[in-house]
Amino acid sequence: MDIKISASILSADFGGLEGELRRAGEAGCDMIHFDVMDGHFVPNISYGVPVLKSIRRCSGLPFDVHLMITDPLAYVGPFADAGADHITFHREIASDPREVISKIRSRGLTAGISVKPATPVESVFELLDDLDMVLVMTVEPGFGGQGFIYETLDKIRALRREINRRGLNTDIEVDGGIASGTCRDVVEAGANVLVSGSFLFKAPDMAAAAAELRGI
Repeated sequence: MDIKISASILSADFGGLEGELRRAGEAGCDMIHFDVMDGHFVPNISYGVPVLKSIRRCSGLPFDVHLMITDPLAYVGPFADAGADHITFHREIASDPREVISKIRSRGLTAGISVKPATPVESVFELLDDLDMVLVMTVEPGFGGQGFIYETLDKIRALRREINRRGLNTDIEVDGGIASGTCRDVVEAGANVLVSGSFLFKAPDMAAAAAELRGI
């Protein structure tokens, strides 16, 4: 299985973000993970459309945008205009998820949906045929640097079984506590897109860290 690495800039040095993006590209990361938090859906505020627009020129990597916000439908257009390549939103929102997926696809972007650790992964099965990716949160969303929740491995396994049963090519992304001690576990469970922040950006050698995650 081809493993992709999505470097989460939530752990990057914002005093030199252009250099951090360059470093991620040179390290062989496949995409940039862009965590958007509104202070309502999760208890933290990160960054938004203006930051994405300003750094789009700094990297040719795909931008993997994760909307941890209460109203993703209202922000699909602005993030698409700013340079997003992929948008993931949460299953736990009140909006109709099919409407959000349709809006993302109408802008020519790939679409994903995410579930928090306490949300049954079976809640996304009815949407799988319309999704490019499912993001399984392996920590509680909102803050970087948390410890991995091992109980989420069962959700990854169940999701991989269902995707394989249907003969789909849907990616399974994992986010939270992904490092040398957990990357093998999530890949063996069925994940193929690994989001990592602290492990990559705090590493003395990011390329070596990315290779370790990829299993090279």
